[in-house]
Amino acid sequence: MKLETVESSMIHAVGYDPEKRILEIVFNSGRTYQYEDVPLEVYEGLMNASSKGQYFLGMIRDAYETRRLGR
Repeated sequence: MKLETVESSMIHAVGYDPEKRILEIVFNSGRTYQYEDVPLEVYEGLMNASSKGQYFLGMIRDAYETRRLGR
């Protein structure tokens, strides 16, 4: 999955696999999480949001099955 660096005080980079509907987010803390069964519209909404952190908190964080990658 190709990750794109974003401008955010919370999020470092975002990637999306449209076939598997997996959203991957690398946070500025260094932790990486994958969110499952995320619609393309939600990914696009995140990428177009003026505040990616607020969009994440309101639309993604507690709405999708989550898996932490790495340690």
